[in-house]
Parts: sequence; structure tokens; C-alpha cells
Amino acid sequence: MNEVDFLLWVKGPAFTFAAVVFIAGVALRLFEILSLGRKQNFAVPKGNPMQGGLREIWRRSLPVDKPTFQRSLFTIVGGYVFHIGLFVVILLLGAHIALIRSVIGFGWPNLPTPLVDAFAVITMLALLAVLAHRLRHPVKRFLSTPTDYVVWGATFLPLLTGYMAYHHLLLSPQLMLALHILSVEFLLVIFPFTKLMHTFTLFLSRWYNGASMGMRGVKS
Repeated sequence: MNEVDFLLWVKGPAFTFAAVVFIAGVALRLFEILSLGRKQNFAVPKGNPMQGGLREIWRRSLPVDKPTFQRSLFTIVGGYVFHIGLFVVILLLGAHIALIRSVIGFGWPNLPTPLVDAFAVITMLALLAVLAHRLRHPVKRFLSTPTDYVVWGATFLPLLTGYMAYHHLLLSPQLMLALHILSVEFLLVIFPFTKLMHTFTLFLSRWYNGASMGMRGVKS
């Protein structure tokens, strides 16, 4: 198999397989979570569950808790930097938007490619800094599992290979593009079965906790 055949295979059967695993896996995980349900609460609500849920989403999405922000400054800043960077690279690059448009039938305006390229570099630096901090922090290092490092690598590799493909570094453009797409497909395959699933459950869990507190009349 030459480079062109490998690229066609990655764009074709491999992408289809990864997409099916991703969609089916996410749907299954969400079904498992939502099907658990919750016991009916017969107590008279002392507050508004909806307001409590929305308040908790807002509170947990911004570092408004000063003691927590001061105690975990590096983790919070690093986390915001690489999450925002990932959002920009994945959803605001012209080539990615074109791919999304070909799948779902519509797209949105893109940012200039050099700007997205700069975001990719910043995101990679943030990920490296977060990894170094995890390795140096005794508690975080103790709590980290092999899967955590696999997830980190699966997140970092698409950024690195995409940057190298755009700048025509190390390997031929066709082979590097194929490796970039393959790294994305690996990320899609492991996504539903790792902590990456928090992308879909993050706000759901925060709303649930806030709604429970709101029903009891407790400000979360």
C-alpha cells in the first residue's frame, strides 16, 4: 500500500468505522446514564430546581470561587487555555468546517488559518505544561492512571500531526495528512469509553447537582 492508497483508506473505511464507534458509543453511554433515572422526591420543593441547575452550571464554568482559583491557579488557567484552543482548532478551521459541512449539510464562518495555527501551538504548549505539572505534582501523579496518559496522548497527537501536515514537516504531505486523520480516528474510537466522555456529561451532571440543591433551597 503506497501513501495515496493509505490516505484513501484512512479517509474511507477507517473514518467510517471510527465515526460509527463514536456515535454508537456516545449514544450508548448517554442511554446508560439517563436510563438510571432517579427516585421520585415527595418532599415539597423549597426552591427552584431549574434556577439551581442553571446557577450551578454558571458557577462551575467560571472560576468565581476565589479560594479555589488561588489554590489551583495553574490547573484552572491551563485547563481553560487548552480547552478554548481545542474548540478553536476543531470548530473554526476552514478545512474542518468543510468536512463538517459535507457530513451534516451546513457550516459556519471560519477564522484565518494562520490564527488557528497559532491557537494550535498555544494549545499544544498548554497540554505539555499540564502534563509536566501532573508528573511533578505528587498527588496528581499518584491519582493518574495509564488511561489518563493515553487520553492525553490521543488529544495531543491530532494537534501535533495537524500542525506538521499544515507546515509540511518531517514526512510527505500525503502521509502526514493520513497520520493526522488516523490520530483523530483513534481519538473518536476511545472517546466514549474514557474520561473524554465528560464533553457530553459535563453540563448534565452540573445541572443535576444544582437542581438537587435548588429543590432543597440550598444555594450551591
